[in-house]
Amino acid sequence: MSEELEYRPFDCDNHYYEGPDAFTRHVPAAMQPRVVQWVEVDGRRHHLVGGKLSRAVVNPTWNPIAKPGALHRYFRGNPDGKIPMEYLEDREQLPTAYVERDARVERIESQGLEAVWLFPTLGVLYEELLKHDVEAVVALMRGFNRWLDEDWGFDYRDRIYAAPYLSLADVNEAVIELEWCLDQGARLIVMRPAAAWTADGPRSPGHSAFDPFWARVNEAGITVVAHAGDSGYTTHGYAGGGGFGLNMKGRYRPSIKAFNIERAAHDWLITMSLEQMYTRFPGLRVVSVENGSDYLALLLRKLSQQASRAPGWFDDDPVELFRRHVWMNPFWEDDVYELVELMGADHVVFGSDWPHIEGLPSPLDYLAEVEELDYGDQRLVMRDNTRSLTELRPA
Repeated sequence: MSEELEYRPFDCDNHYYEGPDAFTRHVPAAMQPRVVQWVEVDGRRHHLVGGKLSRAVVNPTWNPIAKPGALHRYFRGNPDGKIPMEYLEDREQLPTAYVERDARVERIESQGLEAVWLFPTLGVLYEELLKHDVEAVVALMRGFNRWLDEDWGFDYRDRIYAAPYLSLADVNEAVIELEWCLDQGARLIVMRPAAAWTADGPRSPGHSAFDPFWARVNEAGITVVAHAGDSGYTTHGYAGGGGFGLNMKGRYRPSIKAFNIERAAHDWLITMSLEQMYTRFPGLRVVSVENGSDYLALLLRKLSQQASRAPGWFDDDPVELFRRHVWMNPFWEDDVYELVELMGADHVVFGSDWPHIEGLPSPLDYLAEVEELDYGDQRLVMRDNTRSLTELRPA
């Protein structure tokens, strides 16, 4: 099908693997013990995050690395009946395209893509581990974004649009950082779908304390991406350990850890509506990336119920506001046709999660998931929507 297209798709969900100094190059030496440091344990390098050993990934040096889409058949329904680790046995030396932008541009070209949005791998995981130290979160945000701008750029050759990471932990610092990102040419920003942990404790992303930040986002017309990461969701005792539910060894034991990403996204997205964010800031454009979409029908039904139960609270129909201000990127294994029916083809975006193991082996493998859409709707999902969201739309 890719050979029959009259356009090149725009992938809204690509990732880099962070370089060895991504979390240290621009973090002052005195702050590094409170942010991220390297440590060797049993002959292997790991990150200390806030002075605690992080095991978010087995090997943060990334070399060797499992191949893109290694778990594709597992998430397709596991027809081979394997445990996850069996799918990950085939590894390779770290490809240059995962860590260098010019090599990535060549790969984008060879994959038949027009451009990509580019997101962190570890960068969306570490705020949760530092959330009780606001100064450390700010140092992480600033240092990481400066590394990202230097190594990848926020708008590189009209092919790579890397998203700087923003945190609301300190709203004044968030506004300053946003201004810096805009000055560097950022086209989108990314944050985790979670309550913001501030010096005064956790607060809803729609709390009035954050109005200066959202007002500037609204004024600049920059797209906000809520991307899957560590949102601090717990099993509340239903299952042990951390992580997101992928049991790598032995017999797989299902637990609610597998749903943490969707639970977090549902709560963040519905809160933005319940807090009237799209009435207060009518220029906001929010994209949910790598958070799935199976929960959307329930979310919209809950919004409609709340509108009926709280007469006078909503100035406009919250369901229609959601459909106007939010774009959804489904998991590749989700029902994209159901999503198009719920949101309209003009508010659905294609993302491959390449080169992550749970994504697609090749980005355009996704064409098989949208082959029943008519050509116009398919082009909206595969290119036009993300292309439009990459443009600043100042208020």
